[in-house]
Amino acid sequence: MSTAYTESMNKLMEAFQKLPGIGPRTAQRLAYHVLKQPADKAMELADAIKQVKVQIRHCSKCYNLTENDLCDICSNANRDTSVICIVEQHNDLISLEETGMCNWTYHVLLGHLAPLEGITPDDLTINALIKRIDQDDVKEIIMATNPNMEGDGTALYISSLLSNKDVKITRLARGLPSGGSIEYATKSILNDAIIGREKMQ
Repeated sequence: MSTAYTESMNKLMEAFQKLPGIGPRTAQRLAYHVLKQPADKAMELADAIKQVKVQIRHCSKCYNLTENDLCDICSNANRDTSVICIVEQHNDLISLEETGMCNWTYHVLLGHLAPLEGITPDDLTINALIKRIDQDDVKEIIMATNPNMEGDGTALYISSLLSNKDVKITRLARGLPSGGSIEYATKSILNDAIIGREKMQ
């Protein structure tokens, strides 16, 4: 810690530097910005952070983020519950939703399989997905895992678990670049991928 700052400023800058993409200079600017704000405005930021940690949880059905037991998508009676789109993370769901083309429901895996990193099926929400398919009248599963080695491996693993079930399994079309991430794909690329989804081999 630098002796040029007060202890509380040092703590604030250290906290900002723990955020992704925030270096010492940016942390310093953010800390001074907070310091210059009226107390009520600074407390709004602190309260917003607190509320996010206290209020937000995973949807009990699909593992999307929500402040209720069910997320807005799962509780929407107009959604086609016979189709479940599987994504790795919440950000992928958001990207697909922003196309305006998706009337299906989702299942968020909360990651992908990565045995070398110690991430196994038990670390994901795959068991909950299987239960959903068994309990609900699901007709189609759309694999929207990222088009890279881990995402493809995860999709293949899940499809093998579903091979004995009467459900159509499709994959988003390769309008998505191999090795890329859904989160960073443009809306037009996602549109093509959604329209051109195809049956998994």
